[in-house]
Amino acid sequence: MTEVSQTSTDLAVESAKQDDPEKLPKKRRKIANLKMVGSYAIKYPKQIAFAFIALVIAALATLSIPAGFKAIVDNGFIQGEGDIAPYFEALLVIALVLGLATALRFYFVSWLGERVVADIRAAVQRNLLRLSPAFFEENRPAEIASRMTADTAIIEQIVGTTVSVALRNLFVGIGGVIYLFSLAPKLTGALLLGIPLILGPVIILGRYLQNASRKSQDRVADVGTITSETLGAMKIVQAFGQERREGERFSDAVEATFSQAKRRIFLRSGLTALFIVLIFGGIVMLVWQGAEAVRAGTISGGSILAIVITSGLVAGSFGALSEVYADLVRGAGASSRLAELLAEEPDIAPPENPIALPAARGQLTFDNVTFRYPTRPEVEALKQFSLRVTPGETVAVVGPSGAGKSTLFQLAQRFYDPESGAIRVDGVPLTQADPAEIRMRMAYVPQETVLFAASARDNLRYGNWLADDDQIWAAARQANAERFLLDLPEGLDTYLGEGGARLSGGQRQRIAIARAVLRDSPILLLDEATSALDAESERLVQDALDKLMVDRTTIVIAHRLATVRSAQRIIVMDEGRIVEEGTHNALVGANGLYAKLASLQFDA
Repeated sequence: MTEVSQTSTDLAVESAKQDDPEKLPKKRRKIANLKMVGSYAIKYPKQIAFAFIALVIAALATLSIPAGFKAIVDNGFIQGEGDIAPYFEALLVIALVLGLATALRFYFVSWLGERVVADIRAAVQRNLLRLSPAFFEENRPAEIASRMTADTAIIEQIVGTTVSVALRNLFVGIGGVIYLFSLAPKLTGALLLGIPLILGPVIILGRYLQNASRKSQDRVADVGTITSETLGAMKIVQAFGQERREGERFSDAVEATFSQAKRRIFLRSGLTALFIVLIFGGIVMLVWQGAEAVRAGTISGGSILAIVITSGLVAGSFGALSEVYADLVRGAGASSRLAELLAEEPDIAPPENPIALPAARGQLTFDNVTFRYPTRPEVEALKQFSLRVTPGETVAVVGPSGAGKSTLFQLAQRFYDPESGAIRVDGVPLTQADPAEIRMRMAYVPQETVLFAASARDNLRYGNWLADDDQIWAAARQANAERFLLDLPEGLDTYLGEGGARLSGGQRQRIAIARAVLRDSPILLLDEATSALDAESERLVQDALDKLMVDRTTIVIAHRLATVRSAQRIIVMDEGRIVEEGTHNALVGANGLYAKLASLQFDA
């Protein structure tokens, strides 16, 4: 199943690239968007075949009903001769076949719908995991989550219901028209002449409906974004008394969603009304003329009954097609939003022939690097920056906010590429190596620990998913985390809550350190992990960090200068450049920027 899903992903991504909705003419966009969904569905030909066979049998059974009643009337009621029981028995058999075929069709198309949605969600998630941080800076995660849920739910409805309903009604409608031709060719021919009058308005309104559906989905995503942001920051909202403002902001988003939905509903209602009036009007005219023909004696009573029943089936089928068309238009809008995510290419990708990294030594070099963040192209985060960190060395990086300290870690892990210059790990330029191999050589302890809504065990072994319990407990001891982990209600199996809400700040940081211990990488990147902790937690965390740094190349971003006095080398940055370099005592004696920062902190 994994191989099938991966192949399906590749096909859909390629389709999304070739049929980028924003680059196609408007007339082709809807087809291209649904083509992406089709690329997943065709990977399950057996289910499609079974569903199609069941659908055809159900359609034929439905179309057999008018013929059955015609036979009953012509051969039983009107002539008054013969046994009519076989005709009713035949109708009962038709009902049985219709019920079984409909059940099988429902099963297979529902299975297919769920399977296709599962594959699309997995494919989108896989592609999202390939994308660089720049993409998520420019696109709201909550809006992306809406595409993964609300939009895929629409696609599930399209694949699992709408398409089969469309085919069933199409078969019944066309088959019914053919049967009407056999009963009353002249009348049916006259009816078909009005089809262009029906299709023209439907196509025009359909284009407006597709645009309205897309905008409606965007507004729904806005509601999800605001909900996610507000619930995730509820303590801040309440602490600053912003409940009313957040309520108004949410209400505004809901009203905007409702307004856009009203426009979509209005267009869809108009489309449905137009379709029904034209179709049923034509059917009424057909039956009217048929009744006149019965009075004139040119057709039988059974035939007019068959015409009435078949006309009802045809009218219902083509009327349902208007609803189906509206659903397909809405599905095309949802599909286009997912196709955009599938078509996204990562800014950072492995080269075609990556250079294998040599034996790990832990050397990290920045050579004349200049870099701007994609979202802030007017600001140089680093300006011709050069730094060489030797294996086993501990280097502290200090400086005012915005000096470019955290940018070093972003570039070292190759979340971005510099606009000029080169960065090397153990002598290999990052752009020539596989990013996954580069990141395997680094363990990262952030200032704000990210924990997942999972157990303590799963959060710890995020550094090494194959670690067993003995390795996990050894890492916990080294990180001074063993004691509080043992005190948890269910030990390592304890659920830590959203973002580790059941732990204190110091405990979360020690989880992050234990995670880095399990990573066991030669290069350690520490983004000041003690700046927001109380004295006792800071002592425990700093002690754990000191153990972790042994025999590793370490770069420490320091906000508290007291934590880096013992660093072998201190780099002082300002406005993306190195302005000073040396030991703590030498830099204090130089009376430069470091001395000023040290004076402010130590005097305080």
